[in-house]
Amino acid sequence: MRLIDLKQKEIINICTCSSMGCPADVEFNSRTGRITALIVPGAARFCGLLGRENDIVIPWERICQIGEDIILVEIPPPPPPPKPPGNC
Repeated sequence: MRLIDLKQKEIINICTCSSMGCPADVEFNSRTGRITALIVPGAARFCGLLGRENDIVIPWERICQIGEDIILVEIPPPPPPPKPPGNC
């Protein structure tokens, strides 16, 4: 499979059932020649005028399946923030 083939596939997180976008780049180990991660550009801020969020790096181990037109990944959502101490 070529990089251009990966760039045309949508990444779906099976933990949240949400689309993460399409990979823009890959990270690879130069010694082994193997892909170590997919890189997805961060979401645009305010119609793209204020730049983008940080890129999302998806480790190769988190990829469950690569299909005809989608890539399924398993990335658990972050834990909820702790509640501040208080009466209720």
